[in-house]
This record gives sequence, C-alpha cells and structure tokens, in this order.
Amino acid sequence: MSQVKPLPQDFDLAALSWVSGAGQPKRDDPVEVAFVNDMVLMRNGSDAEHVLVFTQAEWDAFVSGALDGEFDY
Repeated sequence: MSQVKPLPQDFDLAALSWVSGAGQPKRDDPVEVAFVNDMVLMRNGSDAEHVLVFTQAEWDAFVSGALDGEFDY
C-alpha cells in the first residue's frame, strides 16, 4: 500500500523555517521553501495561506528540470 502525501494543514506552517532563494532580488512576493523531513513545502511569501507540498523525489525532479531549462520560455 502506498503512503498518502501529507497536506499543508498537516504541518504547523508558522513554526517552519521558510527560506527564499539566495541572490533573489528583494521582492514583496518571494518564493519561499521549507524542508521538513523528506517533504519540501513551497509558497509565495506574500500569500502564506497557499502552500504546495512535494516529496523529496518530486522536488528533485523539479530542480533537475529547472537546471536543465525545461521551464525556460
């Protein structure tokens, strides 16, 4: 049986250590991430209510795709 991925409400979002990208220009709406065990949470810093949850494998695939230019347009 496969495990169910946790939802944002399963985390104490206010207690997490959120970080934004190094070298990003100062903005009012930075992308922020928090690493919790084998999960990665991502949000828009100006909209802390809406959070995406990724497994480590999903996050690794996203980062790999970004580095390979898959999202360039």
